[in-house]
Amino acid sequence: MDYFTKWPEAIPIPDQGASTVAEEHVGTWISLYGVPIILHSDEGTNFNSVLYTELCKFLGILKTRTTPVHPESDGMVERFNRKILNHLSLFVSKNQTDWDTHLPLFLLAYRSADYEVTGFTQADMLFCRALRLPCDILFERPSNAPSSSNEYLNNLDTSERRTCVYQRAN
Repeated sequence: MDYFTKWPEAIPIPDQGASTVAEEHVGTWISLYGVPIILHSDEGTNFNSVLYTELCKFLGILKTRTTPVHPESDGMVERFNRKILNHLSLFVSKNQTDWDTHLPLFLLAYRSADYEVTGFTQADMLFCRALRLPCDILFERPSNAPSSSNEYLNNLDTSERRTCVYQRAN
């Protein structure tokens, strides 16, 4: 989870081994967003393995950890994990083997909802624009897509200024 934008990623993986987690971190997060400056994780053995430590060192990532036996020291991530569990429990089958098929639409809904702390959506904070949702198409809501590159740049400038005002205030 990105601490500034509150943008979450949740990636279904077959196991929590260090090599699997490292591979997904590079293949998903880094390939999409670039190399983070700081990576804060829990005390999981996968994040504290020699492999993961060397990966962070190689990529120049400062690795920090939550306080042992105090997961609340990473409260934002813990709250997000609770939300995932609560929401997915409403949709998964009785044998709970299909949770990963519901995860992408949960993430879409979560990322496009106003975040209670910032008043912005995670998409607003990351992309400086709202996400176009399936319900926008179903209910024929007009697109806010700009009609020209100049309009796009003006909208982007306005969104960035609004985001920067929030950032400076907090």
